[in-house]
Amino acid sequence: MRHLTFLLCFALAATVAQAEEWMVKKKLTSNFADTRDAVVMAIENRGLVINYTSHIADMLNRTGSDIGATRQIFEQAEIIEFCSAGLSRKMMEMDPHNIVFCPFAISIYTLPGEKNTTWVSYRQPKGPAAKIVAPLLQAIAAEAGL
Repeated sequence: MRHLTFLLCFALAATVAQAEEWMVKKKLTSNFADTRDAVVMAIENRGLVINYTSHIADMLNRTGSDIGATRQIFEQAEIIEFCSAGLSRKMMEMDPHNIVFCPFAISIYTLPGEKNTTWVSYRQPKGPAAKIVAPLLQAIAAEAGL
């Protein structure tokens, strides 16, 4: 029984560690609007098109009561979705299943009770696609001051 418990704990720890490998997450001491604007500008400065801005906090707040939820998850939260036709094509020529990485997305959000703190996160592709997409996402993050 002890071996089974150990293996379960080990498997759970490995799963938690892997969960962080697919995401880059940064905590900033700036306000939401300035952070969002910096990310948008960094994306557009590369000639990329923002396809959509998903207002996640608004959606969760609007629909929470419909499903009996009372906990506020975000103060503010948006996901900026954008595309690079050239990079997307290269990724999908490598493997058509890389379609799952499109569109690229960067999340900007604030959490209840965290004053003067904004979080920014994005998916970190793995495998050969990472060599194509990671530099773009890192450059956008760097230009936005993340």
